Amino acid sequence: MTTLETLSRWLADAPENEHLEFKEAKQQYDTTKLLRYCVALANEGGGHLVLGVSDRRPRQVVGTQAFQNRGEVTARILEALRMRVDVQELQHPDGRVLVFTVPPRPAGTPLHHEGAYLMRAGEELVPMSPDQLKRIFSEGGPDWFDRPARAGASAEE
Repeated sequence: MTTLETLSRWLADAPENEHLEFKEAKQQYDTTKLLRYCVALANEGGGHLVLGVSDRRPRQVVGTQAFQNRGEVTARILEALRMRVDVQELQHPDGRVLVFTVPPRPAGTPLHHEGAYLMRAGEELVPMSPDQLKRIFSEGGPDWFDRPARAGASAEE
C-alpha cells in the first residue's frame, strides 16, 4: 500500500524509470494510454503509475480528477488486460493522487494491448523486440538439461 510518506519520497528523489511513471492528468487521462502504461510496467516486472503529479522535476502534487470511480477503472483494466491492478486514492494536501500498482507479468507470458507488446525505453513506450519476446516466451519452457536424454532412462543412464 502506498502511503503519503512513500509519495513524498518519490516526489523528492525517485527518477522515472521502467517501474515508476508520473503523469499530471489534472482533468482526465486517456484510458488507452493507461492500458498501454499498465502493459509496459507489467512487462518490465511491475511498478507504479502515479496520476496527479507533475512529470517534470521538481515534482509537485497538482491533483487529478481522472477516474473518479476506482472500481470502474479497475474493472476496465481487468477486462482489457486480464490483469488485476490495484488503484489507490491518496488525499494529499495539494490534491487527489491516484496510484496504480501494476503487478509483474506471468512468467513466459508477455502482455500486450491491441497487439502491441510494450516496454519502456527512456521516457517512451516502445514495442518489444523479437529477441525480447523470444526470451520471455522461453521462460515458461521446459529445461531440457533437467530431463534424461531418453524417455524411461534413469538419471544414471
